[in-house]
Amino acid sequence: MSVVTRFAPSPTGRLHVGNIRTALHNFLFARKEGGSFILRIDDTDRERSTDEFDLAIRDDLDWLGLTPDRLVRQSERFDLYEREFEKLKGAGRVYACYETPEELELRRKVLLGRGLPPVYERQPADAPVPEGRAPHWRFRLDHDSHIGWIDQIRGPQAFDPKFLSDPVIRREDGSWLYLLPSVIDDIDLGITHIVRGEDHVSNSAVQLQMFEALEAKAPKFAHEALLVAAEGKLSKRLGSYGAEHLRDEGIEPMALLDVLARIGTSQPVEPVASLEELAETFDFSTFGRAPAHFDPREVEAINSKLLHRASYAEVANAILLDISEQDFELLRGNIDRLSDLEGWVAVLHGEIDPPELGHEERLLVEEAAAIAEKLDWSADPWRALTAELKASTGKRGRELFHPLRLALAGRESGPEMAGLIEAMGKDRAVRRLEAAARR
Repeated sequence: MSVVTRFAPSPTGRLHVGNIRTALHNFLFARKEGGSFILRIDDTDRERSTDEFDLAIRDDLDWLGLTPDRLVRQSERFDLYEREFEKLKGAGRVYACYETPEELELRRKVLLGRGLPPVYERQPADAPVPEGRAPHWRFRLDHDSHIGWIDQIRGPQAFDPKFLSDPVIRREDGSWLYLLPSVIDDIDLGITHIVRGEDHVSNSAVQLQMFEALEAKAPKFAHEALLVAAEGKLSKRLGSYGAEHLRDEGIEPMALLDVLARIGTSQPVEPVASLEELAETFDFSTFGRAPAHFDPREVEAINSKLLHRASYAEVANAILLDISEQDFELLRGNIDRLSDLEGWVAVLHGEIDPPELGHEERLLVEEAAAIAEKLDWSADPWRALTAELKASTGKRGRELFHPLRLALAGRESGPEMAGLIEAMGKDRAVRRLEAAARR
């Protein structure tokens, strides 16, 4: 059996870390098993679904590298839903209801007040139909059968259908709710595994009876613990933290994917350079039951580590400025984002403002300028410059190196000075030393 997974977002907003994590896990499992990953756009809610968000979701997935093998839209499958609905209706598994939301809420409060579970109470078959009121439709659960499955993450699951309400599957206006169309799609698309959040566990219990009613084998389920912010609750800020935010911040896609692939599991969060490598180690048995704690700072730390070990070839297409491989190799250990390269390229090949130095420091860099002017720049100029400067001034350590770094690079830390001054060249180095001495 070939594995087929799906990610089914509604085009009512941008992807955020929670649903990116779901998409990633479905993608990784399919890739590990040599299967297919389907993107199903759940756009049955035509009032809230937009073409703009549809495009944004697909664009974000492509940027993240989670490109699906197939794309389907629920809005193009209404004829299929209608046919299967009629089959269920003919079999007595769906039925019309006429209660208003207010009536249902009142009955719910009455049941709770009596200490009873607030389960929907089916009306008698001969109950009068309210005049002028359109029906909504519910799926009739089989109260005499047991609901159970072995979850890939949570283990054995069991539900008594007597304590579940018959779910509404279609509204008065004929529009569809999530549960039944999703099952029909899963059957039609050959979905073998459904990977989603643990908040869908009760939905899965209901949907198992829908698969049975449609005479189809149900997929296997994997319900993962929900994502929460590192401090506890998933905040609104994290709810908007997604691909769009990452692009604005200059974070590499793999940094986010590395974190989302491993948090909530027993595997370490570490820099992994490709989705193929992540897929190789993907394993539901490593997933825990505790909430997965997400911290954007962890993404930033992984981003830095990925860049520090990246080759020029791996990032060349993403660098938005002209930089040589030699320069990148020199600078990569001192960047947290690729956008940081711009400032360092200016240090190597552009102009910087001379720093404000103390009197003794200006005398030091003035002496350094004179020595640098006479040096052979092809033979380790940094070693030669500092050796002569030590001999002529008697200064050592920070007293010697700190003012030189400020004068030449304009920064207190960074790559090895030997590589920096070779890259910037003799003329630029001398000019900077002279400018710092005069300020």
